[in-house]
Amino acid sequence: MSTLLNSQAVKRPLLAGLALPFALLAGQAFADGDGTWKSGENVYQKVCGHCHEHQVGPVITGRQLPPQYISAVVRNGFRAMPAFPASFIDDKALQQVGEYIAKSPAPAAKP
Repeated sequence: MSTLLNSQAVKRPLLAGLALPFALLAGQAFADGDGTWKSGENVYQKVCGHCHEHQVGPVITGRQLPPQYISAVVRNGFRAMPAFPASFIDDKALQQVGEYIAKSPAPAAKP
């Protein structure tokens, strides 16, 4: 039984399922007080990084993923990643985070 719970096929969807309600309940609370995002880095740190920097989702920095691909995945979701509507991340902020991810270096290897 413990082998099943330790498998990646079970862990990732479970962790994503636990993170999703937090992200949805927080809504625009992640944005500045006026409901706008500061920058693509701001969006990444406050939304994307919660999963993509903690081995819940795949590493997406340092892969030169095109901003259009990032936008499509964010809007439509992909596998365990939920879709984020424009009411959560507006189009301008989504473009900025796509450009930030595309230009970001890969994270340093952890010992």
